[in-house]
Amino acid sequence: MHLLSALHRLLVKFGDINLLALRTFGAMLKRPFEFGEIGYQIYRLGVESTSIALLTAIFTGMVLALQFGYAMTKFGATMYVGNVVSISILRELGPVLTALMVGGRIGAGMTAELGSMAVTEQIDAMRGLGADPVKKLIVPRVLASMIIMPLLTTVSDLIGIFGAMVLSKAEFNISFYFFYNKMFESLAMGDYVSGIAKSIFFGYFIAMIACFYGFNTRGGTEGVGVATTRTVVATSVNTLLADFILTKLFMVM
Repeated sequence: MHLLSALHRLLVKFGDINLLALRTFGAMLKRPFEFGEIGYQIYRLGVESTSIALLTAIFTGMVLALQFGYAMTKFGATMYVGNVVSISILRELGPVLTALMVGGRIGAGMTAELGSMAVTEQIDAMRGLGADPVKKLIVPRVLASMIIMPLLTTVSDLIGIFGAMVLSKAEFNISFYFFYNKMFESLAMGDYVSGIAKSIFFGYFIAMIACFYGFNTRGGTEGVGVATTRTVVATSVNTLLADFILTKLFMVM
C-alpha cells in the first residue's frame, strides 16, 4: 500500500509538472517578450555560476587524466590519454557535472526565491492584479537556464581539457602539441553537439522542476527549506536519468 501510494503521488506530481510546462510554453509565445528579465536571469544564473563550473571542470579534467594515465601506463598506451579524456569530457562529464553543480545552485536559488514569494502571497497578488505569474516569473528563468547551460558546458569542456593537458604534461611528459593532435584524431563534431544538446535539456528540466517546487511551496519559511531540498534532489536525479535516456537516443541516431 505504501508503495502504491508513493507511486500515485509521483504520477500526480509528474502530471502537475507537465501541466505547468504546457502553460509555460504557451506563455512563451505571448507578447510582450520579457527580454530585460531574461537578460537579468542569464546574469544571475549564468555569470554568477561561472566560478563553480570552472572549478569543477578543471579538477575533473586533471583527475581523469591522472586516472587514465596510470591505468594506460600498464599497457603502454599512455599516448592515448588525450583521446579518452577529451571524448569523456565532451560527451558525458562536461554536461553532466556542470548540470549537477550549477543545477543544484540555480535550482535551489530559484525555488527559494519563488517559494518565498508563494508563502508571502506575492504570487497570488500578481494574479489578483491581472498579471500572469507563469509568464513573469517562470518563462524568463526557463529560457535563461536553457541558454546558460550550453554556454557554461562549452566553457567547462575547454577548461576540463586544458586541465587534463596540464596534468598530462606534468605527470606523464605528454606535450601539449601531442595531446592536442591525439585529441582531434578521435573527436568528431557529434561528440560536442551531443553534449551541448544534453545541456539544453538539462537546463530546461532544472528550471521547470525548481519553478514547480517554488510555486507550490507551503508552510512558511520551513516550507521554503523543504522545497529547496526537494529541488536539489529532484534536479540531480533527473539529470542522471535524462543523461542515460539522451545517451541511448544519441547512440541510436
